[in-house]
Amino acid sequence: MHRTTRSVVIVSSLLVAVASVPSHAANKEDRVEWFRDLGFGLFIHWSLDSQIGSVISHSLVGASEDYVKRFIEELPKTFNPKRYDPDNWAVLAKLAGAKYVVFTTKHHSGFCMYDTATTDFDIMNTPYGKDVTASLVKSLRKHGLAVGFYFSPDDFYFLHKQGTTIRRRGPDVAPKDNPDLMKYDLAQLRELLTNYGPIDVMFIDGPAERLRDLCWELQPNIVVTRGAMETPEQFVPGVPLKGAWETCMTMGTQWQFKPTNETYKSGTELINTLVETRAKGGNLLLNVGPEPDGELPFEQDRWLRELALWMFVNGEAIHGVRPWAVTNEGNVWFTKKTDEEIVYAVVTRTDWKWGKARTIDLRSVKIAEGSAVSVLGQTGEVLEYDPKAKPLTTWRQDDQGLHVTATRAQRLYNDRKWPNPVVLKITRAKPGLVPPKVVTGGAKWDHKARAATFSLIVKDLGGAASLEVGVQYRLLPDHTQPTAKADPWKDGGWRRCTATGPCETKVKDLLPDKQYEYRGAARHPLIAVHGESKRLSTPGR
Repeated sequence: MHRTTRSVVIVSSLLVAVASVPSHAANKEDRVEWFRDLGFGLFIHWSLDSQIGSVISHSLVGASEDYVKRFIEELPKTFNPKRYDPDNWAVLAKLAGAKYVVFTTKHHSGFCMYDTATTDFDIMNTPYGKDVTASLVKSLRKHGLAVGFYFSPDDFYFLHKQGTTIRRRGPDVAPKDNPDLMKYDLAQLRELLTNYGPIDVMFIDGPAERLRDLCWELQPNIVVTRGAMETPEQFVPGVPLKGAWETCMTMGTQWQFKPTNETYKSGTELINTLVETRAKGGNLLLNVGPEPDGELPFEQDRWLRELALWMFVNGEAIHGVRPWAVTNEGNVWFTKKTDEEIVYAVVTRTDWKWGKARTIDLRSVKIAEGSAVSVLGQTGEVLEYDPKAKPLTTWRQDDQGLHVTATRAQRLYNDRKWPNPVVLKITRAKPGLVPPKVVTGGAKWDHKARAATFSLIVKDLGGAASLEVGVQYRLLPDHTQPTAKADPWKDGGWRRCTATGPCETKVKDLLPDKQYEYRGAARHPLIAVHGESKRLSTPGR
């Protein structure tokens, strides 16, 4: 431990410098589009309480004075990540197909994982005694990854020293209601945005008033995600959100390292989540939680390497893409190359056997003369060990859509099995139909009947004589419970509509005291579409 008093002197000047922060507009449009092209990032939650495997920071809320005292005084004395190698992290992130990394510089506990003059509660006052943020930034730049910082405006250490009860909600805990905390946060942000060179992304996990303005003032090209755009947590929205958005998700049930009682998603689940997120126009920020010694847990390393193989083959369907005319046709999800007539059809939930041809029917795609269709990663000319085979991709177009016959001819595993998506690349692609359009309206909850009446508006029949129109609904996961997953969508209230205009439909047997997500839905003779998702509360009284 090397610093005991210099923070008192330096922090006062920093606080003066940030006492007044001018307001700036927002993220730059060109930088937002740059961010959307990245598509996939790696989130890293790591702090001193990884040593005991607890939820990061939150164990301090409601903790006894003895617990808080030992957390603050004892855990820094034993935090010594001797196996921390930021180059290893950066290389693995790049292999996995991530284009940016967001690192927790300070979580809610207030422990700073960087060299700060504002407090002694930081990485420099541990046996390790080196700035892990600085070395990570250097490695990320070395390997061509964009640099992102996570920053928490909440600071339990500061509240404790101030004599304020540690909590995340209530009076005097948000910076806007606690002037001293606001000055403290602004001083720390100024350090992060002046001491480490250009920072590409900032994730402000809490009230962002004034803080995001300082980000844009000091670094006009920075993209503020949480604090300036939608950042769903632990689930993918039912339909595309407007503009840029980013969903953040854990591999298991906890953001930080959890040594026992952990359950991980499969590699296939993670890949499918990435595909769905990109098809809906969002970025996926996938989290890892390093062990106290600085290495990634075995399981997380392995799942990233499963992603790495899939992305090595199919990364062009994920980077630099936008949503297609429809997000998906059943288990086939679509992305479109930004500003190009190239569409990727990602076939998920596949049991596609190696060496076997399969026909995929795509209702929403029409190809022009000179178009080409291929399976990403393979030539379609050779099937190993079978010189007589002709695994070339063929296709035909008719009024029912594009029909592609392809063979999975690339052997990626020794056993020739492949549980993960296969991607078709289609050039000179145009929408094959004008999709029908249904607008999601409001909902009325009837507690006694345990039913809800939903309002919908059919805007366009999509050229069909009639549509089946209804709603799809599901229980929303509680983001405070990281084990929660979004339930599968359920169908309800279907009725046939032969003209545009408003309609209502009812769904029974909903649960009271819940939060539901719902969306209008329409079944066209060729395709199914959805409207905007909304929320419904079902109070018990």
